Amino acid sequence: MSMDNSAEGQGLLRGWWAALRKPTSRWSLGGLLAFGIIAGVVLWGGFNWALEITNTETFCLSCHEMEQNVYREYRGSIHDSNRSGVRATCPDCHVPRPWFYKMKRKIEASNEVLHKILGTIDTREKFEGKRLELAKHVWTAMKETDSRECRNCHNFGAFDLTRQQARARNRHSEAEQQGKTCIDCHKGVAHQLPQGAFKVERELNETMPPIKQ
Repeated sequence: MSMDNSAEGQGLLRGWWAALRKPTSRWSLGGLLAFGIIAGVVLWGGFNWALEITNTETFCLSCHEMEQNVYREYRGSIHDSNRSGVRATCPDCHVPRPWFYKMKRKIEASNEVLHKILGTIDTREKFEGKRLELAKHVWTAMKETDSRECRNCHNFGAFDLTRQQARARNRHSEAEQQGKTCIDCHKGVAHQLPQGAFKVERELNETMPPIKQ
């Protein structure tokens, strides 16, 4: 009886091994594995390529709502044109670099696609009517992340305060001591401030105190 069980077990093992070596009548395990690796590389590469395409200024400007409103305000700002020639474009300020947060932002952007289809801000008048709400959304997100995208280029620890003008030196020193974040003081650095901005700023400061104490 035990010999029969042993033979049966060996037969099962051989069957499983044969299935692993050649899962189908046409393809071996090695062939399927190679195909899977190649397909994975192609799909992952294509996904990242598409992701990077959507992280360009050109892609952002493909929507006339962007080109005719906030982009025209950005043109000529310190982030667009400066003595060093280093530009911070739409994705530099509005798309996170870490992969997890980037994907989270891309998912959130699906709501913007919906409103593009609905025509929520497809005229200047509609955009101005929504400007304060849109600005508050961005300011809130930046306070929640401690101005993460600003810090891709700017860092308190790298500031040489002695080379800054007195006003900037004093403000930056106070901001660091009080635990403020970039967006607390630099609203409107690239886009026009909407009407009611200072009221919203007070509300944000009351409901969202400095991250660092």
